[in-house]
Amino acid sequence: MRAVLDRFEEDSAILLFGDGELLVELPRKLLPPGAVEGDILTVSFEIDRRATAEQRRKIAGLLERLKEER
Repeated sequence: MRAVLDRFEEDSAILLFGDGELLVELPRKLLPPGAVEGDILTVSFEIDRRATAEQRRKIAGLLERLKEER
């Protein structure tokens, strides 16, 4: 996925995804060093299956404890 670094507003960066249809504001410090307005950024997301499973186990444990306290 690609996004255009449209502009900076104070400590935020404004990115445009697609044909500019999706505007996303994020903290400027998350950008790669040296990024400037007009740069095309490659953006990717991936699921961390291990961390997701661990989080679900924690939540299930908390829910069980809440049920037992009733």
